[in-house]
Formats: sequence, structure tokens, C-alpha cells
Amino acid sequence: MPEETTATRPGDAALNSGLGRVLLLVYGVFALSASARALVQISTHFSEAPLAYVLSALAGLVYIAATVGLARGGPRGRRIALISCTVELIGVLVIGTLSVLDRGDFPDATVWSDFGSGYGYVPLVLPFVGLWWIWRHKPE
Repeated sequence: MPEETTATRPGDAALNSGLGRVLLLVYGVFALSASARALVQISTHFSEAPLAYVLSALAGLVYIAATVGLARGGPRGRRIALISCTVELIGVLVIGTLSVLDRGDFPDATVWSDFGSGYGYVPLVLPFVGLWWIWRHKPE
């Protein structure tokens, strides 16, 4: 009997269907925007705020991983998305708090500084929605 693909296993398709497609789109947009922002910041004026720009690059990588995990589906994709959303949540909470408490370390904004205020607080809400979606669609 042929091995089932990730798209045909029960419960797997649900991760990247319905609201999962919207999450996939939002994560994809954030993957592009955060990565592009970091690339421009690092290549044009890295010395002005190296910590902020490296953190923006890290955020871009996390968003790329979450996008790949949601798009892939299946057990491996779910694990990638779960880890990515968890790292994203920790990052936005820690960096958001640090950027509010000590503006000196963040002379320029990151995606996660001020809890994502520069992006309409979507970076703060997105990991909660992502984690909820992933847990809601865990395999039985």
C-alpha cells in the first residue's frame, strides 16, 4: 500500500485550510517584510543599531519558519510551526518589554519592539492565534 502524503492524512489538511490559509498569508507577508526590513537595515546602517537590526533579522527567520511549517502541514510542519510560534511569542514579549523599559538599547525599532506597535500590534496577536490554531488542529 502506498504511503499517504501529508495532504491526504486525516487532520493534516486542516492546519493549512480555512483560517490556516489566512495565517499562512499573514505569516508569509511578515516573513517578507521583516526579512526585507532587516536586510535593508543591516546593509545600509548596521552600526546605528546593531542589536535592533539583528533582532529584526531573527524575527524574519522565525516568520519564514512559521510560514514553511504552516504550508507544509503534517507532523513535521506542525512541529516547525509550533516551535516558530512559540519562539515568536517569547520574542515579542521579551523584546517588547525590553524596548519599553530601556529605549537606549533600541535606538531603532525592530518588528517586535513596543510589542509590534509599528505593525499595528499584529506581531503581538499573531503568535497567540497561531498557537491556538495549531493546538486546535493537532492530530488525534
